[in-house]
Amino acid sequence: MARIFGILIAVLFLSLGHTASAQYSSELLKKAQYGDAEAQFRLGNAYKTGRGVIQDFVEAIKWYRLAAEQGYADAQNYLGVAYDSGDGVEQDFVEAVKWYRLAAEQGNAEAQINLGNFYYNDFFFYRKGVEQDFVEAVKWWQMAAEQGNAYAQFRLGIAYHRGKGVVQDLVYSYVWFSLGAWQQHGFSSARKKNVAARMTPEQIAEAQKLARECVRKEYKDC
Repeated sequence: MARIFGILIAVLFLSLGHTASAQYSSELLKKAQYGDAEAQFRLGNAYKTGRGVIQDFVEAIKWYRLAAEQGYADAQNYLGVAYDSGDGVEQDFVEAVKWYRLAAEQGNAEAQINLGNFYYNDFFFYRKGVEQDFVEAVKWWQMAAEQGNAYAQFRLGIAYHRGKGVVQDLVYSYVWFSLGAWQQHGFSSARKKNVAARMTPEQIAEAQKLARECVRKEYKDC
């Protein structure tokens, strides 16, 4: 069951993130061998996707790790996903959290979401790696949401709707669902309708105003 959830996370967040999946080339290999962290990351992508080379998750992890150990945030997040899902390495949630945190602390939005999901630890995202802490989960989702990440905005909407990690507030739940919906996040659109059914017209008007102000402020201090 944990592996199924891990794979789901991998599919979700790798699809949301950097799509610079490089194709294998001798030039790319040479740069990676000389220690270029970006080249190592891109070579890892090539092996992960099988672009220009036979797909090999173990080889992908080798190059991701080399880049991650140099502090390359995208590689750190991908290495976290690998440990989370058990692709190319033995599944290890503690190690996944370690790499997610390193990337998240550098501002990587995908890693911030992944780390937040670990702390939230609900029935859907349950994996042992850290103690459940809703406040900490919201903290990391907030960071990603402020970067404009629609999925993080959706997760904040859930948090405000349920009152986990924050005081329950339907107005702010509607705000964050609106922000996600405006970026074509389907689940946000559906949830916004559900929340609206429990709100007064005055509350909806207030939430719509706050959402517009949040966009104007580029999602900061909403």
